[in-house]
Amino acid sequence: MTADPKIEVVQNMIDAWNTRNWQRVGDLFTEDGILHSMMTDPIIGRKTISARISAMGAGISSITLHIRNIGRVGDVVIIERLDEFVYNGHEGKVPVVGVLVVEGDKIKEWREYYDHAQLSSAMGLQSHASKPTPAQ
Repeated sequence: MTADPKIEVVQNMIDAWNTRNWQRVGDLFTEDGILHSMMTDPIIGRKTISARISAMGAGISSITLHIRNIGRVGDVVIIERLDEFVYNGHEGKVPVVGVLVVEGDKIKEWREYYDHAQLSSAMGLQSHASKPTPAQ
């Protein structure tokens, strides 16, 4: 872990994903948190985020968010990563950039940037309209 408390919050989130601890993923958001894959509508509120993550997580048999770079500017932590996963039997790898606003020991907003068509294909989805992502 790092001595930077905001980066540590993000590393805790990455650890929750890597261990498929969906309850912990939800708990790391503020009550009014936002999870937003930029090409879809945002998911707003800890309860809504938790429900979405848990439902999507049921299809993930393994996932590793490989951090390539991580840094902080003010309250914002930026991570460049490669998400490697098995979703409903489909193996995939997708490069992602995440921009996370950290408030105290919680994530206030998480914005994700990736190629939605590439992710949908890797997940074995026929239609990628409003489907959850491994890190969403």
